[in-house]
Amino acid sequence: MVIRCWTSSAWTGYVPKLQVGGQIVTFLHDHRGMPIASSAVFEQIGTRFRRAVARFADSNDITVIKFKKGIRKAAVMEPLLRRAARAGRSRVVAIGWAQEFQLVWEARKRDTDPAKPPQFSFAKAERRVTCYYFYVWDESWGPGFIKVCAYFPYPVKVWLNGHEHSRPAAARAGIGFTDLSSGFARCDDPGGLQLICDRLGPGDIQAFFDRWMSRILLPLTHARPGLASERRYRERPRPHRTSRRNPASATACTARRQPPGRRSTRACRRMPTESAHRRNPR
Repeated sequence: MVIRCWTSSAWTGYVPKLQVGGQIVTFLHDHRGMPIASSAVFEQIGTRFRRAVARFADSNDITVIKFKKGIRKAAVMEPLLRRAARAGRSRVVAIGWAQEFQLVWEARKRDTDPAKPPQFSFAKAERRVTCYYFYVWDESWGPGFIKVCAYFPYPVKVWLNGHEHSRPAAARAGIGFTDLSSGFARCDDPGGLQLICDRLGPGDIQAFFDRWMSRILLPLTHARPGLASERRYRERPRPHRTSRRNPASATACTARRQPPGRRSTRACRRMPTESAHRRNPR
């Protein structure tokens, strides 16, 4: 029996309007109303976001775990996700956090006339910053996580497993099967199971993304109109596993096929706003 179905895949998200230096100046001048494009506001944004995450976890009785160096995050979260699966209710199961290297904006003060207002330039650099992992259990998708960087320009990572989506769909359709950790050993109706796997596509992933973006906390807000009216994300391919189909036909981020060597992108819903900015951010 051969069933083609994609398993674990990851997508990276970004705010299109915060990707080049000129856009940062526009953000600070037009969105934040700052006469001088300084990075000082980023620390205020980041501090507010970290405090909001702590309040969110406390008010919703969500476990917060600090990931230690060298541990396997999936192993730490597995017992909590299994417990959520038994409850069968969509929810944020736990929040993990760690200091990780991310490509973020760094502000540098220019050499200008001391009698004039200071000027700053912005360049991207890898810095160790705080990242939050919102582990969720979804009624349609099972376990997954959304990683949010708490530092400007707030990159996002989404992880899902297509097998976790196809398995309950097959059970609801009355198809008997023997399950593997990330695949199918056998089933009573291979043709029916393949149809279920084939139906899984960009719309399903987009629906997951939109649903949880409205439920978890983000460093960006809609309090001030005009910022980041769209979000884009790209697929990060994962190795082939037991039972998988070509991700090119099933990813949420693919708007059209691109020439070799180029990644496909697709616009997503808006990304709300705010985080920190220092040379050594938290």
